[in-house]
Amino acid sequence: MSAHPADLIDQVLSIAPGSRLDALRRHREVARENIQKAYLALFEPTDTSAVSLFDRLAIASFVTGLHGQIVLGDHYAHLLAITEGGPGISAIISAEIERGETHGPYGRYPEGPLTSEDKLGPIYSVSLHHQEHLGDKLSAALVHAHLLVFRPRDASREALEALLDAGWTTQGIVTISQLISYLSFQTRIVEGLSALAASAEQPVAPFSQALAAGAHS
Repeated sequence: MSAHPADLIDQVLSIAPGSRLDALRRHREVARENIQKAYLALFEPTDTSAVSLFDRLAIASFVTGLHGQIVLGDHYAHLLAITEGGPGISAIISAEIERGETHGPYGRYPEGPLTSEDKLGPIYSVSLHHQEHLGDKLSAALVHAHLLVFRPRDASREALEALLDAGWTTQGIVTISQLISYLSFQTRIVEGLSALAASAEQPVAPFSQALAAGAHS
């Protein structure tokens, strides 16, 4: 994976040096660099003992697919497909994305004033047939990813214990949670840049403000 260009978002959106989108991104150069550094830390780590690169790419493909982010989804699906053992699993992940597609966020708030905003939605689980191929750990990670993407209100100790029961270590759970959070943020950045690319009259300042707000969300 070290063959990636200097910046992933530039790559997937085909942002050329000196272009309008390049200027927009460089308006917040530190944020731009930190987004790429986070990507490298998660997908080119020095230690993959807690979460393998294969699992990271499978989770990334699933999460970006759930978000409906085509260019990022294609990127991670391609990397998964060329990873050892990945071609067959890539097809399974695609099928599970279709099974897991829904609209969110939904779930229940703790008892209190916000319970009036509770919203019911489907509870995702990996198909039994695919669980045989994915294994207990990766299956549990996909369920947890779906939870955080669509039902963050329902995040709980029980959800974390399900990961432990599937064989994930505490360090692995932390990494998976960081991965899912980063992918959601990365998706918002790509969606925002794509929208700006479609609007030739959009000034730089609103984008920089939105990027700063997203970094603190």
